[in-house]
Amino acid sequence: MPVFLSVRTLAPFIPQLIRDIGVTHGDESQVSYYIGILQLSSSVVHTLTVFHWSRLSDYIGRKPVILTALLAHVLSLFSYGLSKTFLGLVVGRVVCAAFDPGDAVINTLLMDITDATNMPKAYSYMPIPVIIATTVGSLIGGLLSRPADRFPNIFGRSELLRTYPYLLPCSISAFFISIIWLVVYICLKESVSTRTPLRELVEGGFFGQSYSKSRQSSSNGIANPANPGEAQSKPLPLRALLTSKVLSVMASYTTMGLFHMAFSSILPIFYATPIELGGLSLDPPRIGALLAASGIIQGIFQLLLYARLHHHFGARTIYITGVSSGIPIVILFPVTNALARAYGIGMAVWLCAAIQLTLKTSLIMCFPCLTLFIRAAAPNRASLGATTGIAQVALAVGRIVGPASAASVFSYSLQEGHDAWLIYYFLIAIALLAVGTGLLLPRDPSVWEDSQ
Repeated sequence: MPVFLSVRTLAPFIPQLIRDIGVTHGDESQVSYYIGILQLSSSVVHTLTVFHWSRLSDYIGRKPVILTALLAHVLSLFSYGLSKTFLGLVVGRVVCAAFDPGDAVINTLLMDITDATNMPKAYSYMPIPVIIATTVGSLIGGLLSRPADRFPNIFGRSELLRTYPYLLPCSISAFFISIIWLVVYICLKESVSTRTPLRELVEGGFFGQSYSKSRQSSSNGIANPANPGEAQSKPLPLRALLTSKVLSVMASYTTMGLFHMAFSSILPIFYATPIELGGLSLDPPRIGALLAASGIIQGIFQLLLYARLHHHFGARTIYITGVSSGIPIVILFPVTNALARAYGIGMAVWLCAAIQLTLKTSLIMCFPCLTLFIRAAAPNRASLGATTGIAQVALAVGRIVGPASAASVFSYSLQEGHDAWLIYYFLIAIALLAVGTGLLLPRDPSVWEDSQ
């Protein structure tokens, strides 16, 4: 929930924030380049740290890692609200990414407290906090950005909000995340039964002695036949985790993350780009409302349909259908812009936007499917965090390449004399690649679990 709240708060006004900073010098085609740099810097740092945080959670527990991530989001939001330079935005993004393992530890926590029979049903309830976070975050970011200009009677006399026009939405979201931090600290029960004190890990060298001990408990990644129960209760070394099953999930996570983040990064840019350059010329409040509606639609569909669809069709069918829906999702970009050019922002444009956001629901359903495959691919229960971390590294690689490449291709296609469809060819190719890697997965995660 905090990840979605933070990201959705920033999404509606990021294009305008880049313009206000002045780093583009008035060149509209450069906005997406700088947004891509922000996302790239975050994704690179996240890729370098997510596995270590996830593996650390196998030793010290999930709760301390989650608390650290929440604090990182609070600091990042304040850095965005107070930054007047592009470097300040980059620093805030990097700090947040360095201390936040993303969904990796949350997903692992859910694996700890469920089994293969009830995990799909548990995931059907996950959209409830996501709906709240995406809706509230999008509305906060869209409605409360530049409050001194939008609500002069209330905030017009505030010199602070005139100097920092995006501090108010960032502060409100940071306050909500601080409340979540307190709730987690007080109420969340640790799901890792056997934990190693952090001091012991530091003194022994987490990447040295503790790693060596884990290696000694296995032989080339194979559990010790003399004491299999003990081996199953200890985290395994990295080499033992890189099985063919885990590599198959990594391939799907990489391509899925590549497409999802490329599309997600282009969507608000497309909304904010002038109609004559290929976008819709929407302002932050309307962008925020669309993104909020998107979160509600996705959450309701997953809440009501995911468990039933999984029961009838299985995880791989849902995944393949989801990534295949990326093709019509992409085609709707130029169709919507063509309607806006011909008829203005009217009913036809809003209908296309609604269809696109509805189709995105099937794309979002791919993530719980892949989480089921991660659980089935993990060599043992004690290594769920590390296995999830490996998959998240693959996802982070896709998130590095996706936003930066998509933003660059989009900016290139906006420039005079270039093919405006270039970005759409690029996104469709990624969607087809995701379909191909999805075919490497078995028809159901239980196939892998039964073979262990």
